[in-house]
Amino acid sequence: MPHSSWLKAAGAAFAVALATATAAHAAPAPAPAPAPESTAATSVAAVVTLRYDDSRAGGWEAAIAAGVASWNRNVSNVRLVEAAPGTRAEIQIVATSGWPQATLGPVRPGGQVRVELGSQAVSQGYDRTRIATHEMGHSLGLPDTKPGPCSQLMSGSAAGTSCTNAVPNATERSRVESAYAGGLASLVPADGRTLVDAP
Repeated sequence: MPHSSWLKAAGAAFAVALATATAAHAAPAPAPAPAPESTAATSVAAVVTLRYDDSRAGGWEAAIAAGVASWNRNVSNVRLVEAAPGTRAEIQIVATSGWPQATLGPVRPGGQVRVELGSQAVSQGYDRTRIATHEMGHSLGLPDTKPGPCSQLMSGSAAGTSCTNAVPNATERSRVESAYAGGLASLVPADGRTLVDAP
């Protein structure tokens, strides 16, 4: 066999051997990316949005804002938002001269409950932010838990005037999330009772 033919044959054999060895030791091809799961399978729990109107709660604006922020920070499936002027709000908040009181929820979108932020409690030394957050808790379906410690938001006035806690505890958060679990379909109408938070 002529030398040039031998070199061509050897070169071809070497190329085949190299290709075979490379293929045998090459990293496996990456697995195809899984198909995205359906939206229904990955969607988080539906969030129920409730609007509040505090246009008649003069003097309580900061306490209401802090109470709304506390609930929005601590529950994941219900969100409180301020109603735009001229739109219907599920939670009507008004300032009064009596004791704080509220309609017991849980309020549904399109329904309506009333929160009265009474100045009589403030004049006796109770914390405005705790009052506002507590009364909103009634709108979300939480009854009073009196007597109770300061760590329970819904113990209200039973915790005394030194208590300024305006954060729902784990049990209170769980009860609200349970009430609104499953979105609108699972919600029962508000209880309708008015709870007065006098000591």
